[in-house]
Amino acid sequence: MNKPIRTVSIFCLVLFLALMINATYLQYWKAGALNDNPLNRRVQVAAYSQERGAILVGRNPVAESVKSDDQYKFQRTYPKPREFAPITGYFSYYGATAIERSRNSVLSGDDPRLFVKNFVDLLSSEPPQGGNVTLTIDAKAQRAAYDGLKGLGKDVQGSVVAIEPATGKVLAMVSLPTYDPNDLASHDLASVARKAQQLNEDPTEPLLNRAIQTRLPPGSTFKVVTSAAAIEKGLYDADSKVPGGVTYQLPLTSGPTGEIDNEGRNCGANGSKIPFRQAMEQSCNTAYAQIAEQVGAEDMAKTAEAFGFNQHYFDDLSPQALSVFPEELDKAQLGQTGFGQFDVSATPLQMAMVSAGIANAGSVMKPYLVDEEQSADLNVLSKTDPEKFSQAISAKTASEVTKLMVSTVDEGTASPAAIPGISVAGKTGTAQTGTDDTSPYAWFISFAPADNPEVAVAVMIQNADIPRDEVAGGLLGGPIAKSVMEAVIK
Repeated sequence: MNKPIRTVSIFCLVLFLALMINATYLQYWKAGALNDNPLNRRVQVAAYSQERGAILVGRNPVAESVKSDDQYKFQRTYPKPREFAPITGYFSYYGATAIERSRNSVLSGDDPRLFVKNFVDLLSSEPPQGGNVTLTIDAKAQRAAYDGLKGLGKDVQGSVVAIEPATGKVLAMVSLPTYDPNDLASHDLASVARKAQQLNEDPTEPLLNRAIQTRLPPGSTFKVVTSAAAIEKGLYDADSKVPGGVTYQLPLTSGPTGEIDNEGRNCGANGSKIPFRQAMEQSCNTAYAQIAEQVGAEDMAKTAEAFGFNQHYFDDLSPQALSVFPEELDKAQLGQTGFGQFDVSATPLQMAMVSAGIANAGSVMKPYLVDEEQSADLNVLSKTDPEKFSQAISAKTASEVTKLMVSTVDEGTASPAAIPGISVAGKTGTAQTGTDDTSPYAWFISFAPADNPEVAVAVMIQNADIPRDEVAGGLLGGPIAKSVMEAVIK
């Protein structure tokens, strides 16, 4: 063999080996990543050609696939689209979100646990089917939360979250504004593209799940955490007297920027002591700034983090914005954290966890949204077991904080959440946005019955089309929390 032929032969051999290596790399090492790539339209077309499993609330689907008369064979539909969109997300030619994404392997039928059934279906010439996902949502609580928040007006931006304190089950999760996932699941791809662009460009961010993705200053609802930290440290109990005052000058500052007040609420004279219950009932900023300073930055942070601040704790939907309790505080900043300002920020899910932790004798349960995964013939593949996240405070401390919160409903600013014949624990919050032309954020947290809690609620109203001076956590959030609690209890 002469040299030119040998050279060409070696070159061809190298090309052949490169081809084999590349094919092996793509089919084995990269197969999973390519299959999961949202730009891979072949995967989406194949997925549209088989029946995807349902997402269920109780026995009722909130997402399901029905036969279509076009090339894709099945159409994804959402029977209660706007109410459940932040939870279900959408399954589209352009990708998937929320539960449609996080439980895609079960819903699509690709989960290894469904292999035997799909193989049997294949042998019997039956089309493969995806499995079902059952949610923890209480349908009545979800409807109460959605109707209550929507009732504040068409321009409302906010969220409601309800949790079962003893287990961590998410009983309701609502976010407004919302959208119709049917528009994004359409087989009219040009229409889907236009709708997706419209939603992405909307300044009100309807695709955002505010329950887990929006964090804002929690305002006076954070006083529950401050109270828990103070009582846990042994400084006070529910019957103690705490520092009060019409105004309070934060340390290390001077002038009007360092002086805080209570917006006219009855919090005693400067230098006086007032009952702890009164400080909570009247939501006294002056009292809680001083209490936070007494607790100290380290113990304030320790208690906040035990409730979930600065940590990830929710696996069923993503992404989750981490709630924040700031580090490296000076004394003035520490005082502001006592009433939920400075750089303290929280999601509605986080504040629902705070309320649920107090309700559950100080034990914070890890929140979860998926109750069961099932095969198409309803055999249970997996069931979520409740998991303890932390023992944030002692049961005794939780009991003392509960007394303060019950007083706040019975005698204070949280009275709009009162339910006749049932003891309710609650706390209001109104957080400043930092700008004069933007309404403050309104918050409300609660749980009931206070002596045997079945549900804990957080309401966050980021924006509503009402006069600025009418924005208050109790006025706006209290009735919504009440209706959600009643839906669960009754």
